[in-house]
Amino acid sequence: MKISDWLDEQEAAKVDVSQIALPTNMSFDQAPDETIFFKEVNSCGLLCTENHPFSTVERFGHWYCGRGQDKKAGSHSAKMKWRLFTKDKSLALQTAQEHIE
Repeated sequence: MKISDWLDEQEAAKVDVSQIALPTNMSFDQAPDETIFFKEVNSCGLLCTENHPFSTVERFGHWYCGRGQDKKAGSHSAKMKWRLFTKDKSLALQTAQEHIE
């Protein structure tokens, strides 16, 4: 089942999908149709493999998935992760940019 179809089913069942966690097998089985936005704050340099704040917006059918780690968490932190599923592209982009600024 496609991610967009699963989200449509959840929405039809009156589930709030904005913060929903995808089933594990579904999130690894499908690549996004398009990556619309990606930004990472990596002040350490190219070779650092630790966690760094980032924001991304990916499109799955007519759904947009925004996710990342808030810039306020700082480098090498695993805290302040966020996600958002929406059909509104501008909301997804605005949210991603706010978390990385």
